[in-house]
Amino acid sequence: MSANTWTIAAARDALRKREISAVDLTMSCLTAIDAGDALNAFVHKTPEIALEQARAADARLAAGDAPGLCGIPLGIKDVFCTKGVPSQAASNVLKGFKPEYESTVTSKLFGDGAVMLGKLNMDEFAMGSSNEASCYGPAVNPWKIDDRKLTPGGSSGGSAAAVAADLCLGATGTDTGGSIRQPAAFTGITGIKPTYGRVSRWGVVAYASSLDQAGPMTKTVRDAAIFLQSMAGHDPKDSTSADIAVPDFEAALTGDIRGKKIGIPREYRVDGMSSELIALWDNGVAMLKDAGAEIVDISLPHTKYALPTYYVIAPAEASSNLARYDGVRYGHRAQLAAGDGITEMYEKTRAEGFGPEVQRRIMVGTYVLSAGFYDAYYNRARKVRALIKRDFEQAFAAGIDSILAPITPSSAFGLGEKSNADPVEMYLEDIFTVTLNLAGLPGVAVPVGLDAKGLPMGLQLIGRPWDEAGLLNHAYVLEQAAGFVAKPNKWW
Repeated sequence: MSANTWTIAAARDALRKREISAVDLTMSCLTAIDAGDALNAFVHKTPEIALEQARAADARLAAGDAPGLCGIPLGIKDVFCTKGVPSQAASNVLKGFKPEYESTVTSKLFGDGAVMLGKLNMDEFAMGSSNEASCYGPAVNPWKIDDRKLTPGGSSGGSAAAVAADLCLGATGTDTGGSIRQPAAFTGITGIKPTYGRVSRWGVVAYASSLDQAGPMTKTVRDAAIFLQSMAGHDPKDSTSADIAVPDFEAALTGDIRGKKIGIPREYRVDGMSSELIALWDNGVAMLKDAGAEIVDISLPHTKYALPTYYVIAPAEASSNLARYDGVRYGHRAQLAAGDGITEMYEKTRAEGFGPEVQRRIMVGTYVLSAGFYDAYYNRARKVRALIKRDFEQAFAAGIDSILAPITPSSAFGLGEKSNADPVEMYLEDIFTVTLNLAGLPGVAVPVGLDAKGLPMGLQLIGRPWDEAGLLNHAYVLEQAAGFVAKPNKWW
C-alpha cells in the first residue's frame, strides 16, 4: 500500500518509529498529485517547499521533537494566505497575488512540522456548492458514474477531492454555509466545522466574516481530531478568536456514548426528501442507539427560515468584504482606455476579476444593505438568525448532547447539472448545513454508506458550542458503527 493512502494517525506513528521518512512520505504524495491532474484539485503545486519542509521534519523527528503533524503532507485550500505562494481564493481579481505573510492556521501547521504540498481548488471566494465557480475550472470528484464527471462539492471541492483520491493525507477547508461538510459527504471523507471562534480567521480571505470558519478535512475522525488540535487556539490578531483552552481532541475518542442524548430534529425531514436519504438517516439513528445513546425527537422550529436568512446575511457581508478589491493595492488591474478615470478602473477591474456567481452575490448583498431595504431584509434576517440560534440553545439546555441530521439532499451530482440552471436550485444544496453557521455551532460530517448509484453519502452531527471533543467522540462511534471503507475506483 502506497504511503499516500495512509491516514494521518498511521503515518504519524510510522514516522515516529522511523519506519518511513517524511521525505519518502512526501514524495509518495507528490507522485500521486502529478498522476491526479485530471481531478484539477491542486492549482498551485509546491514540491520544492514540500521537500524542504519534509527534510526539516525528519530532523525534528530524529531529535525526538515530533508534534502530531510533524512530517505529515497536507493540501492547503487557496483561501489561506501562504507567504510567497499564490493565494488567489480561485479568483482572477487576485491573480498574481503572493502574500508577504502567513495565515495563522498555516503558520500553526508549519510550526508543528506539517508539509505543504500545494494550494487546492475551490469556488471563487468560497461562494459555491460545486467548485464550478473557480477561475481554475472545476475540481472533479474522484467518484464517478459511467462517463459522467461529478462535482466534489463546494466550496472546498479541491480539498475534498484531494483527500478522497489520496493525493494528500489531509487538507484545510473553510465552512461558511456547509463548505467543509457538503464536499466531505460527496466524496466519502470526514470534515469538521468547528465552533465559530475556535480557529483563527486571520490570513483567510474573507467571504462572510460572521460565518466563516476554518477546519480540517481528513480520511477518518481520528485524523480530524489530530489535525484540529494543531489548527485550534486563541489568536490575538483575530478579534473573533475565542480565548478558550483547547482540549486533547484525540484523547476524547473513547468510543463510549452510553447515556448521551442525541436529538433528531423533525424539521429536517423536509418535503420531497428521498426515501434513500430517510433510510440512511434512520440507519444512523439505529447505530447510535445500539451504542447506548438515548434518541430524543426535538424541534428546531425556525429551521425553515435558515436558507433565506443565510442568503441575505452572507451576500451582505460579502459585498462589504469584497469592496477592497479595486485594482489599486494588489491583484488584478484592468487596462484602461484614454480618458478613463478611477471609476472606470473600479468598474472594469471588478467586471474582469469577479466571476458571475461572485458578482451575483455582491449585487444581492449591496441591495439588501441599501437605504430603502436594510430594515426589510438585512435587519430582519439578523433577528431570524437570533431565533435560529435560540432553537439550538433550548435543545442543548434540555440536555441534548448532539444532534444527528442529513448533510445533503442527495449524493454528488454531475458537473454542469445545476450550475447552468436556476441558481436557487444550487442554493438549495445548503438546506441542511447553513443553520450551524448561523448559530456558530460545531458540526462534523461522517460517511456512513453508499446510495443505489454506488456514491458516498454522509450524516452530520451538530454539537454544543466549544464541545468539539464530545462531538468528535460521537462521530467516532458513528464512524465505527458504519464501517465505511469504500474508495473510488481509480480512473484518473
